[in-house]
Amino acid sequence: MKHMLPFLFLLISMLLVTPCLAESDAYTPEAGYDVRRDDVTYGKLTYATYDSATTGRQRKCWVLLPADYTEEKTYPVLYLLHGIGGDHSEWLGGKPDVVIGNLTASGQAKDMIVVIPNVRARANDAGNPSDIYSPAHFAAFDNFINDLRDDLMPYIAEHYSIAAGRENTAVAGLSMGGREALYIGLTMPETFGYVGAFCPAPGVLPYNVEKGLFPTEEFKLADGYESLILINAGKTDGVVGAWPSTYASTLEKNGTKHIFYVTEGGHDFTVWKHGLYNFAKRIFQ
Repeated sequence: MKHMLPFLFLLISMLLVTPCLAESDAYTPEAGYDVRRDDVTYGKLTYATYDSATTGRQRKCWVLLPADYTEEKTYPVLYLLHGIGGDHSEWLGGKPDVVIGNLTASGQAKDMIVVIPNVRARANDAGNPSDIYSPAHFAAFDNFINDLRDDLMPYIAEHYSIAAGRENTAVAGLSMGGREALYIGLTMPETFGYVGAFCPAPGVLPYNVEKGLFPTEEFKLADGYESLILINAGKTDGVVGAWPSTYASTLEKNGTKHIFYVTEGGHDFTVWKHGLYNFAKRIFQ
């Protein structure tokens, strides 16, 4: 419990300064956007195992293939990242196959491969570890950038028919996965042209528990790159509080274009699915 006190203090302080912002109609999903329909053919979820030199073990991920997937075509890839207490199966609770399938069926999103990995990049990568709020656990998530670049992405390129290039590669995540998506997307702009952070967790910028993945003045897209960056937040999010807004305002101050909006909901799939919907319809266009 002792190691959690600074984190809990931070959450309480963030709640006191969380802004109250209205959702723009431009980001409101269509009714039934996350409901499975009889007239839509949805993609197929498959289970994959790959060797990770980064962690020294085999690791698992889900791969969502588009409907009518064929190796005669190439497809862009979205890497979709889970939160601090989850694993590669957490996003299944957000029905990405349905959300993205409905968008592609209506012509609002491109066919894409969605890779849903385990972001906890350490030998003991099971969900809900005892040190969930420790710096060591945060570091395991930050280590995922190495597993992704050196192990997972080469595996996906070898085993699936993917389109190469940053214009065909996206990363997004919820909560701690949103933190990692911002870290990965801004650290590797030559690889990722699209970055989504749904209720992103603290730690991208310095605070009283961690030194931050970026100094505040360096939290921006590198010169010469243009990326679609989307951040959203829930009005009643009692977990990450004002951090999504802080990330957005820092990007703005540092001259990096992005999308930021707030919607009804807390730190849950009401908001995370909402973010996925808006992100998926804007990428690979």
